[in-house]
Amino acid sequence: MATFTRGFGGRRADRDDTRIPPGQTLVRDWPVLSAGATPEIEPESWTFSIRTENGLHTWTWDEVHALGVEDITVDIHCVTHWTKLDMPWRGVPLDRLFEDVDTSLDFCMVHSTGGYTTNVPLDELLDGKAWIAFEADGEPLEPEHGGPARLLVPHLYFWKSAKWVSGIVMQADDEPGFWENAGYNLHGDPWKEERYW
Repeated sequence: MATFTRGFGGRRADRDDTRIPPGQTLVRDWPVLSAGATPEIEPESWTFSIRTENGLHTWTWDEVHALGVEDITVDIHCVTHWTKLDMPWRGVPLDRLFEDVDTSLDFCMVHSTGGYTTNVPLDELLDGKAWIAFEADGEPLEPEHGGPARLLVPHLYFWKSAKWVSGIVMQADDEPGFWENAGYNLHGDPWKEERYW
């Protein structure tokens, strides 16, 4: 006689959903994971900058919004094995910020308030692949989820979607950030299970 535990059917359904990468489990909530304390940042004091070999470009909250906010729905995947499907967001595509930024460098170090960093190749942030997000699930981002603004790079594991994002420094090489220095993969593709070095 077969014995089934509660939730067994749900896990089997997860495996059958082609939108869920290998090793992931579907969640309905949104787990909170942070590398440090949660900062309180007022939108009026938030800025975003991109530093290149040619200088520094800086935008205020209002200036970033004026570039054009988009509504998007994407799936997100955390390296800790959870996936949330069909999540609605609002944000500004990084393509808009990079329109007036001149650089020949191919790699980005993303910086957050509090000192967190993560590395992402520039081509993983452009062509409609990444946003500065201000809202999720129809509400302004709560501080625990990275509000007032976080990077959103849904095709990579979610540690690349830096909370409390404050800027990007362009680099010639793909140097590791916070979690990457601790053994996480430099790239982080959930479909290839690029979790660790």
